[in-house]
Amino acid sequence: MATTPSRRIPFFNAKENIMKHVLKSALAGALLASAGASATTLQVKIDGVASGKGKLRVAVCDESTFLKKCTLGAATAAHAGSARVDVPNVPAGAWAVMAYHDENDNEKMDRNAMGIPSEGYGFSNGATAKYGPPPFRQAAVTVGNGAAVPVQINLQY
Repeated sequence: MATTPSRRIPFFNAKENIMKHVLKSALAGALLASAGASATTLQVKIDGVASGKGKLRVAVCDESTFLKKCTLGAATAAHAGSARVDVPNVPAGAWAVMAYHDENDNEKMDRNAMGIPSEGYGFSNGATAKYGPPPFRQAAVTVGNGAAVPVQINLQY
């Protein structure tokens, strides 16, 4: 059976398909690159850790979730003295960073009968709790695109 050269199957039209694939690949690559560039890592250094018991937990919140349910965070085993916790994929914007020493590893900050934290805690920018937690603006750090952002937190017990 003979085939006629005038009849073409679109899949085999090499010039058109190569250009389509090149353009699609370039577009997909650009989208992936821009998605990766829109987030960065917070390198949180926590000082003043009292003991090696439990875990150090870090929460990263925007203004609407500050002191509520933060959407970003990380944890690491506690070591007396200081430790570093990296929080990846933080979008550009203003974020407050909170850390606490979860000594009994129950995944929550324990409080005494008066509601005062009974485990070590701290906020970014050295924001301190006086008669309650600091306002968001005192603890906020600005995250841009690209380079990792160092954050320092000193725990108070």
